[in-house]
Amino acid sequence: MTGRDRGAEIGPIGNSPVVILVRPQLADNVGAVARAMANGGLFHLRLVAPRDGWPQEKAWRMASGADRILDELTLHETVADAVADLHHVAATCPRPRHIVKPVLTARGAAAELRTAAALDLRCGILFGPERAGLDVEDMAMADMLVRFPLNPAFMSLNLAQAVMVMAYEWWSAVEETPPRVLMTNETKVATKGELENFLGHLIRELDACGFLRNVPKRPGMVRNLRHLFQRGEVTEQELRTLHGVITELAHGRNAPGVRETPPSK
Repeated sequence: MTGRDRGAEIGPIGNSPVVILVRPQLADNVGAVARAMANGGLFHLRLVAPRDGWPQEKAWRMASGADRILDELTLHETVADAVADLHHVAATCPRPRHIVKPVLTARGAAAELRTAAALDLRCGILFGPERAGLDVEDMAMADMLVRFPLNPAFMSLNLAQAVMVMAYEWWSAVEETPPRVLMTNETKVATKGELENFLGHLIRELDACGFLRNVPKRPGMVRNLRHLFQRGEVTEQELRTLHGVITELAHGRNAPGVRETPPSK
């Protein structure tokens, strides 16, 4: 199976923004951009006056299977031509410019692009050349500028990284994956009743072995044990294991011929 075959399943997902690379310099970067786009559910790619012409086989090698994005991209001589059929255009702008336009974070821009897409409007995002970024004439074609709030002492991103940030925010704007999940495999989190049953078993055996013999301290020790187990997402399987541990320790303590070993000092 060839690399281009592996990318055959990638296709447009809804009314997603067009990624427009203005005067890209390296084919490797165009391929890496396609890979980043596929990660974030973007598909439509346009190149404006690529420095080394097109196509370039290096791009497909760097795309890691996102080949269909490269197969179906379009070439344009000017930014004006590349955005002519679009309704809203954002332009990435890593440095301050003397331009009066809204400046949004990647997350803010993604939210606005989602709103426009829901109204069946076509949107695009301009990314400048690797060395210098977009010039003022390029940005004049945009409705809004996008700046990434990164470490002000070092804000350097390569082209694919910049596209990945926007692709991620575009995808995350409607992604419903919970921010935190507990992987329990074939078991599930124990209920409070199951935890209380285990704690009862544990405390009975601790009383039997004398661990809780200090009467004034006993309530606090029991509370600490309860806090320990109640604050964690203990699973049913873990409780079954702990029940077994306690049972075996109790049997061992009561077995004939087993004498109590004094605690080490």
